[in-house]
Amino acid sequence: MTSCLSAIHRFLRSLPAVTALIALAACGGSTDANVGGTVTGLTTGTSVTLENNGSSPLIVSANGSFWFANTVSSGSSYSVTVLTQPTAASCSVSNGSGTISSTGSDVSDVLVTCVSNATLVGTVAGLAAGTSLVLANGNVMLAIAANGSFAFPGVLVAGTIYNVTVGTQPSGQTCVVSNGVGTVVANTQTAMVVICS
Repeated sequence: MTSCLSAIHRFLRSLPAVTALIALAACGGSTDANVGGTVTGLTTGTSVTLENNGSSPLIVSANGSFWFANTVSSGSSYSVTVLTQPTAASCSVSNGSGTISSTGSDVSDVLVTCVSNATLVGTVAGLAAGTSLVLANGNVMLAIAANGSFAFPGVLVAGTIYNVTVGTQPSGQTCVVSNGVGTVVANTQTAMVVICS
């Protein structure tokens, strides 16, 4: 296609307009479309990897517009998804799927929104050997059978309210949670202290 267009370009000035258009059509004038959009909420020093239709990985390391290198033919579908999430954040895609128009119009309204995450961690002290307790943050339970550090599974979106309590006390002991209530701060580990006595 490129060589054909180059050949036409050499003669373009000497051809009547209608003839030039016919020649372009003979080259198979493309109706492929570019697919892209905008990324917001990405923090400095992090990146998100996107893909279209399960291929064409694209690493985006700054907020703003993005475009996939590979085009999509008219009448074909596109589906933009997150392949790899950034560190300590979660990105979601809006307007990420559809079908390329018959005219091959570019798609530029895919929106990728990233939100910083944080983890809930802490330490347990005073837990008697051979016993265990269960901590709860809403419906998320965490069983602990030894003193030392712990971490709730997964991450929380910044701004989420957490309320960690003792769901099940160890046999013969009472455990108290300090710093167990608050709001998640982006890119921060929320450290709790659980003292058993």
